[in-house]
Amino acid sequence: MTAIDFTDEEIERYARHIVLHEIGGPGQQRLRAARVLVIGAGGLGAPAILYLAAAGVGTLGVVDDDTVSLSNLQRQVIHSSEEIGHPKTASAAHAVSRLNPNVTVRRHETRLDMHNAPVIFEDYDLIVDGSDNFETRYLVNRVAADCGVPLVSAALGRWEGQLSVFHPAAGTPCYECIFPEAPEPGLVPPCSEAGIVGALAGVMGAMQALEAVKLLAEAGEPLLGRLLIYDALVADIRTIRLVRREDCPVCGDGVTA
Repeated sequence: MTAIDFTDEEIERYARHIVLHEIGGPGQQRLRAARVLVIGAGGLGAPAILYLAAAGVGTLGVVDDDTVSLSNLQRQVIHSSEEIGHPKTASAAHAVSRLNPNVTVRRHETRLDMHNAPVIFEDYDLIVDGSDNFETRYLVNRVAADCGVPLVSAALGRWEGQLSVFHPAAGTPCYECIFPEAPEPGLVPPCSEAGIVGALAGVMGAMQALEAVKLLAEAGEPLLGRLLIYDALVADIRTIRLVRREDCPVCGDGVTA
């Protein structure tokens, strides 16, 4: 596959990707054929959706059952003041259509559970988790592992962000290997209580999109088996190696049916 398979409009739109040795025409073709599901159109999902659409991912699914509120706009840059009260999936689809009409958006205006998540996930090649609660993160991790698809997961807190790629089917740890149990209630307050710097969501959401692009285009070294920790307050980034737990109930010897 080469750039000659694209329309003239696509060649111009994706020119800066196509000239990259690590992506080129074949990588851009893989992006165009890809189906990516983004969980949450909030602080992390908003920039991730925009950059995945700009990158030319052919199909973007967006899961969110919430509506846009004024307090969202400090960090959820995919929405606008005019869309307050509208479903976030609708606002996200509108933004994508303005940015790149070649991208198909599938709206999943629902809250994930163990019944609907497997049905939704089976239609996608990669999951980007931008959820804001531990219950959803553990659910998304389990279903992604069961479906054998890579999961690009990030989390935010005040001035710090974390990012990794979990893909047990490729031999790497899953989210539950690293975080076996959710913190006790109250130990990790939501951003509505603890606060969060808006631009941090943009940084981490864009990095999620970047990891997804690398995976789909088969470029570079994604964060498989590594956890990136970004401390925005002191401008420090570090990565740590992750080890798979043999007794992990999701991906280890302790897997239960």
